[in-house]
Amino acid sequence: MRLSANESYQNAETEIEALTGVKVGHSTQQKLVMEQDFQLPQALQAISEVSVDGGKVRLRGKPHVGCHWRDYKTVRLQGIYYGAFFDSNQSLIDYVNSQRLVDPLVCLGDGHDGVWNLVKEFALASQRWEILDWFHLVENLYKVGGSLKRLKAAETLLWQGQVESAQALFTNCRGKQVKNFCAYLEKHRSGIVNYSYYQAEQVCSIGSGAVESAIKQIGTRIKISGAQWNVESVNQILSVRCAYLNGLLAI
Repeated sequence: MRLSANESYQNAETEIEALTGVKVGHSTQQKLVMEQDFQLPQALQAISEVSVDGGKVRLRGKPHVGCHWRDYKTVRLQGIYYGAFFDSNQSLIDYVNSQRLVDPLVCLGDGHDGVWNLVKEFALASQRWEILDWFHLVENLYKVGGSLKRLKAAETLLWQGQVESAQALFTNCRGKQVKNFCAYLEKHRSGIVNYSYYQAEQVCSIGSGAVESAIKQIGTRIKISGAQWNVESVNQILSVRCAYLNGLLAI
């Protein structure tokens, strides 16, 4: 099972035969994975930090149509526990809410609406401490282009959570990118904090790197060369990969 969680079923077949001398066909490997009930772990500690992001999985299409990509959602609890869900946002919400969530609960994410639509279902509104990922904020800032001096000044102000002062730097600027960025700041104003203080005092994380790392680690299995998945098997392959990453598969 650990081999199937890390590499293609075909490679797992080869590895098992090399290690044990017993041939277990790749179709049998797949059947074993599909028959398992992989449970997500309950955290051993109270959860004070949750990060959410989306990944991509390639689905097998109809004959003569070809494959296509779809989104799945991943959550990371306390930077430790992994959970991934395809076409099942409610399952992700239920998993988070089944944990012992502290007050405040830090919720980290980028600017994608799909992320924050999930986050707003975690715990109580008064309990959540929603923080916009600093690195995505800076990435969006530099999409504006133009004067590097102005961009650096805006970055310094945003690092200190001074949204209005940062916006003022673009008052006389025109163009679609400037307009989009100012709208982005307005939309996420409540999630833009004094990142400098939070980092210096180690209040909490200021980026969603933990969940982005999780997506990369999940991707090493679901995005192996040539991999295409049937819709009905996606959640199971996500589950076996998360079970491995959570240390739940026996050696």
